Amino acid sequence: MKILIVEDDENILNMLKRGLEDEDFVVDTSLNGEDGEYLASTNSYDIIILDWMLPKKSGIEILQYLRKQNIITPILMLTAKDDTKDKILGLKTGADDYLTKPFSFDELIARVEALYRRVC
Repeated sequence: MKILIVEDDENILNMLKRGLEDEDFVVDTSLNGEDGEYLASTNSYDIIILDWMLPKKSGIEILQYLRKQNIITPILMLTAKDDTKDKILGLKTGADDYLTKPFSFDELIARVEALYRRVC
């Protein structure tokens, strides 16, 4: 499974990348919204893990752009924005799942696997 992670916190990004690679996933990464949107729109991924608060372009802006381009790759929002209104906005904008920080890595893996099962 090929995954894109768009996350501006390098510690979280590196932890996610190492953990997912240990689970035998192929992982691309981006530290900002512009590069993340470019990767998501020019490459094929099985899952995208997307932070909301990013430099250069927000996760919500990326999500809106990808869905307008008819890119249907499952997207898991992984964000510190834990207000119910934010969760609803993320899901209504096109996210397939929403997980708040701090998070359990085991739960993240379970959610990624569940999203992947839906598209296989």
